[in-house]
Amino acid sequence: MTGLPADRMHTFDPEMTSLILEYVRDRLEMNAPVDGLGDRADIQVALDGLITDQGRPAAEVLSVYIDSLADTILSADSPRYFAFIPAAPTKAALLFDMVVSAASLQACSWLEAAGAVAAENQALRVLMDAAGLPQTAGGVFVSGGSAGNLSALVVARDRARAQRLANGLADTRLAVLVSDQAHSSIASALNILGMDAVVVATDARDGRLDRAALERAMACLDVSNVVAVVATAGTTNAGIVDDMQAIADCAHDRQWWMHVDAAYGGAGLLAASVAWRYDGIERADSIVTDPHKWWFAPYDCAALMYRQPHLARAIHAQDASYLDVIHEVDTDFNPSDLAYHLTRRARGLALWFSLAVNGLDAYRDAVEHSVHLAQYAAQRIEEHPDLELVREPELSVVLFRRRGWELADYARWSRALLESQTAFVAHSSWRGEPVARLVFLHPSTTQEVVDQMLQTLR
Repeated sequence: MTGLPADRMHTFDPEMTSLILEYVRDRLEMNAPVDGLGDRADIQVALDGLITDQGRPAAEVLSVYIDSLADTILSADSPRYFAFIPAAPTKAALLFDMVVSAASLQACSWLEAAGAVAAENQALRVLMDAAGLPQTAGGVFVSGGSAGNLSALVVARDRARAQRLANGLADTRLAVLVSDQAHSSIASALNILGMDAVVVATDARDGRLDRAALERAMACLDVSNVVAVVATAGTTNAGIVDDMQAIADCAHDRQWWMHVDAAYGGAGLLAASVAWRYDGIERADSIVTDPHKWWFAPYDCAALMYRQPHLARAIHAQDASYLDVIHEVDTDFNPSDLAYHLTRRARGLALWFSLAVNGLDAYRDAVEHSVHLAQYAAQRIEEHPDLELVREPELSVVLFRRRGWELADYARWSRALLESQTAFVAHSSWRGEPVARLVFLHPSTTQEVVDQMLQTLR
């Protein structure tokens, strides 16, 4: 024991509070740069010896972050960030996420956090209404699409096992029908669950899981142990929306579970210009969409929604003597009952606050802006003498190739854009060929920024 007060870490420090809030204010006012350039050796020098037995002044540690760390972290919320899937949390969402953290809000159950759970459910209802799910649907916010996909497929697997057992069928290794464009987290989830992926090859140019692809699969693949099918509403690589009606028909006819991975593309339901592409999503048994992507919430926030949430509770609810108290009201769907987690922060509250403050029209306009910007970029690419559009964008992802370029050329171009802070672009591939990939998500990205970036390809 040092003889110092044991609660000294928990005493309010007005100086540190002002220091942090001033930095937060500056960051919120900033039109975020791309950043992301840093030398690992320099970073290590800045960090060496920083954590000691006695601690250091907050101002000193914050200076290390600002001077040596912050600029080396890519800003996914920059209007010039076009790689992977960007983020663009609203100012309201960012601020209320601070409230959630400052109040140490968790939301495992109604008993512990009734107000937080009710507000999260109101936000979930907005998402479920957008997807056309019934009023009896329910869901929960999890950390990301990977966690959501895994949790939903656990329900699909265990439900199918119970049905097969009731029908006297052998307990064999089960399988899920997936597109060759499905997100990598699906394969990872199936591996964890001990299930096989029956991969359906899609059209070489279109990449869409449609009725024709499903009919080919039914004719030539072994689907005897298939119990679920995964549709994608906005593939990560190309922004493709699968044929939801055809997939729903296929699932319904065979009593399969239909899961929709809409982690990136789910917010497209808000855009009148593309909402028709999702027809049939309302028939899904489960849907995942990530508010920390196109719904403009902070990391980490994904919404997992079930048509029949009681099926999920029957599988995910954890049974322990110390948890009996949170299950005393049988009509409550605790957030901890609907996914593989138990402890969870109230990660949906930032979205709830932003939805209430900004209104749905602002969200619709922001999503539509991204769709129109992708169409503008596609038009400019088609007009460019050295560029070729891989496929017409469906949502806000644009794939294109620079004639004559190989992988190393795309990598050099990406590096040059980052070094000049023009943009952050990461190359990808399409059917085994290297391509350039742009993802438009931030509503502050302009046509001028797009032109500036494409001009570097001359």
